[in-house]
Amino acid sequence: MTEQSTDLRETVRRRYAAAAVKVTEGNAACCGPEPVEVDDNFGSTLYAADDRDALPAEAVAASLGCGNPIAIAELREGERVLDLGSGGGIDVLLSARRVGPTGKAYGLDMTEEMLALALANAAKAGATNVEFLKGTIEAVPLPANTIDVVISNCVINLSTDKPAVFAETFRVLKSGGRIGVSDVVADDTLTPDQRAERGDYVGCIAGALSFAEYRAGLEAAGFTDIAITPTHPVADGMHSAIVRATKPVTAESARPAAEPTDACCGVGACCTPAETSVDPALTVTEAKTASGCGCQD
Repeated sequence: MTEQSTDLRETVRRRYAAAAVKVTEGNAACCGPEPVEVDDNFGSTLYAADDRDALPAEAVAASLGCGNPIAIAELREGERVLDLGSGGGIDVLLSARRVGPTGKAYGLDMTEEMLALALANAAKAGATNVEFLKGTIEAVPLPANTIDVVISNCVINLSTDKPAVFAETFRVLKSGGRIGVSDVVADDTLTPDQRAERGDYVGCIAGALSFAEYRAGLEAAGFTDIAITPTHPVADGMHSAIVRATKPVTAESARPAAEPTDACCGVGACCTPAETSVDPALTVTEAKTASGCGCQD
């Protein structure tokens, strides 16, 4: 990592640490936590009132995103979800509710103060199917092929190594897994210098990719079915956008599991006293009949 990249990361870390401290200290005041100051293009107002009301006030107050990835991720019962740059935990807690007790929601953040706030919010919400991890989105501390859905809310634009973010996202997703991300994206006509003129890096503007750059980065990582849809402007030529993409189903994962080598006709140890049905729901006779291979003895 270059010295400039290191400095930018530290600037981002300090900004979000300060936001977490503001929310935490506000909670000690008589009137509860005050939302972090953002304009109408960012923050908790982008979530439905029912969702906001169901969460701890501190999770809502710490929301700094440019969209609502939960509304686009189409989460299902039992799925495993990873939120890149989880902050105070609003998207993790909402994800946990949608995937239910058989699913799990992970939050990844590099800021100690935000992680502490997120853990406190999870405890207040009574969420038992969540886990918060310390780390960077360029080096996700999870095994490969373990996550069904990756979400993020206006965080990828803050990375100084976006190819690494896309590669890590692809790595942790299962075959057929998907991303549902809200992020700031620039018009293709804007140069990096012109983007910087419209806002600073920690304000989610200067580091934003263009539409073409975002698509090219996802394609280079291996994603398909890429769709980048602007939702509302955040600056001149800059947009909050919904980003969707899929990790292709590989031939290996699509191939049905092979029967054990000592199995034939739907049973193991075929035509011996030890034979048993491969499918525990079927008797040996039923398994042989269903296989249609003629081994009925």
